[in-house]
Amino acid sequence: MVRYVSFIHLSGTEATRLRAKADSVQGEMVKRLLAWFAAHPLRPAFLSIALILLLGALAAIASSARDDRDWYPYLARTADVTIEADRFAVTPVSDWSYTRAGEAAQTYTEAAFNLDELREVWFMLEPQPGSELAAHTLLLFEFEGDRLLGLTIEARREQHEDYSALWGLFNAFELAYVWGSARDFLTRRTVMLDHEVFVYPVAIDDQQKRDLLRTLLRRTESLEVRPRYYNTIFSNCTNELAKAAGFDWAPAFILTGRSDEYLFERGIIPGPSFAEAHARSGMTDFITALNEAPPEAFDKALLTELRRRNGL
Repeated sequence: MVRYVSFIHLSGTEATRLRAKADSVQGEMVKRLLAWFAAHPLRPAFLSIALILLLGALAAIASSARDDRDWYPYLARTADVTIEADRFAVTPVSDWSYTRAGEAAQTYTEAAFNLDELREVWFMLEPQPGSELAAHTLLLFEFEGDRLLGLTIEARREQHEDYSALWGLFNAFELAYVWGSARDFLTRRTVMLDHEVFVYPVAIDDQQKRDLLRTLLRRTESLEVRPRYYNTIFSNCTNELAKAAGFDWAPAFILTGRSDEYLFERGIIPGPSFAEAHARSGMTDFITALNEAPPEAFDKALLTELRRRNGL
């Protein structure tokens, strides 16, 4: 027979002695735990990070990206892409207007081009204020006749939702490929947000330019039928572009504020030195002033200045 010992059946002295012993054992365990933490101060942090990442991974497996949320207006519309041989069309193309006070007009257009009309690709970097390591990046595609079409890859936020790089690790946002005018993308940043903007030429051959554009159009097409999650590390604005270009992984695709320097080191941004390439790419004041020009004059004026600065 199994005997169960309880404090009820013990004398007052024995019960007190056993309680004191239990308290002593518990106290010793706490002391040892605190001593371990003191001897290994980083391990609790690493364990916590590992636990958070594990929970995030489990959440990713358990949930599916959706297209039917109450989206922030700028990210509410999904692009529709049609590709026929070497011709493509995109709708809607965002062409919003801005003032210092905010959004002045919410206009959409559509765009259609032949791939053989593609002339240049421009890389834009928008540093995050207060950080040298974080930035937003996007591409501008230049077509024959001084016409520009831009692509920005965004964390698709809902109404009244703010972006967070931390929550971007855990399926907090879907992924959005937004096609728009250069005027929209650039003045939104320099005028409304009062951010700096740098625009660099991309030194790749004509076939690589067309392949890059076609790949990004295909990726946009796929999001129409199969939404995906944004991820701060694996699917952000910069490494989505890098994957489309066929680049191997690099730290600059996470530390996106260094992505322009990385592209210069690879010879993709031209120039005798990165300092010189960076200096001539600063377009903030020019774009801000250009916001006062007629919208139809924006692309030609911007390209004329970019060519002048880059000797093209």
